[in-house]
This record gives sequence, C-alpha cells and structure tokens, in this order.
Amino acid sequence: MADTTDSLRPRRGRPRDPQRMQRLLEAARVHFLAHGYERASLDAIARESGVSKMTIYSYFPSKRALFEAVISARTEQAFARSKAAPPDPAQPAEGLRSIAGQFLALLRHDSVLRHFRLMHALADEQHEACLTFFQQGPARTIDRVADYLTAVDAIGALRIPNPRLAADLFLSMLLGENHIRLQLGLPALPDAYAAAQLEEAVQLLLCRYAPPQPG
Repeated sequence: MADTTDSLRPRRGRPRDPQRMQRLLEAARVHFLAHGYERASLDAIARESGVSKMTIYSYFPSKRALFEAVISARTEQAFARSKAAPPDPAQPAEGLRSIAGQFLALLRHDSVLRHFRLMHALADEQHEACLTFFQQGPARTIDRVADYLTAVDAIGALRIPNPRLAADLFLSMLLGENHIRLQLGLPALPDAYAAAQLEEAVQLLLCRYAPPQPG
C-alpha cells in the first residue's frame, strides 16, 4: 500500500487550526459526494468551507491529497473508540466483537455508503480516485484488524499464521446480504440478524484459530 503520510502533512511551517481543518474536511466530504472526484473543484471547496485556497494548498498539495484526508478522517473517526481503549489481545472474543460492531456501524453510515456507490460508478474512469479510496478506507481498516490479530497471536490467545488474511476473511464475513441491500438502497435486515451474523463471524474465527489444547 502506498505511503500517503507525507501528503497528509502541512507543506509549510504554519500549524493547522483544528476547527478550520474540521470545517475544510467536512466541506470537502460533502463536495466530493455531490460532484464526484473528477468534477470536484478546490475553488468551490474553498468557498463552501470558508478556508482560502492558499490555506488549503498549505495543508494539501493536491486534490488527491485532500481526498485522501477526507477518507482517512472518516476511517479514523469510526475507530476512535478503539484508539482510546484498544481491545485486549488476551480477550479475543470481546475484542473481535468490538471491532465488528465498529465496522458494521461504519458500513451503515450514510456518507460511507454514498462514497462506496460513487467509487463503484467511477471505477471504469477514475482509477486514481478509486485507488485512493481503497488505500485510505478498506485497506487501512483491514490493516487495523490485522494489527490486533497480530497482537493476539503474539501472546498465544489464538494461533494466526497470516493475520492480514484472517482480518480480510473476518471483515468479509460481516458484509453479506445486508451490505448488498444497503449498497442498492434497500432496507437493512433486522438488527437481530446483524447481531447474529456478527456473533457467528466471531465464533468461526475463534474456532479456526483456536490454539492447540495440551495433551
């Protein structure tokens, strides 16, 4: 995965104002959703956010860098609770339930659904935008879960030879029919179904990677 850290840092010595940054990212998020990546205009985003175009360029050197920041901020927000209190690797069942709950909440968020639909519509024409979305959204999410599973494996709570593959499989199990329905704008399945799906995915992962029993 490409390292986009440099593109998300200010290009000059001027410190970022948190409120201005939040206003800019929110205006950019709304604008990208309304107009798509190719037709999005930094001039319009500057007007809508009340942040000068010069200031935007002092933070982000390109439209792609701003788009990356919008997607990255949404992923960070979704996992904010896990950053404050990381799941305990010694309790993988509870940790996986927490991760799965946050992942499902992220998938159901209207702005995330709209971004996915937008990216699907752009797939044949805007490879760069789709790659950026994948790197800053799905790929980062898989990496976060893989980091947790690596910690679980390190203490022997589970035996996971390929944490990233396990993370990919775990998150994939949480998609299913509900995700397809939401992508198509159809009503979601009942909450009880989603809860049962979550628990089944957790139990399947626990069984697959259970450490060998002594004796």
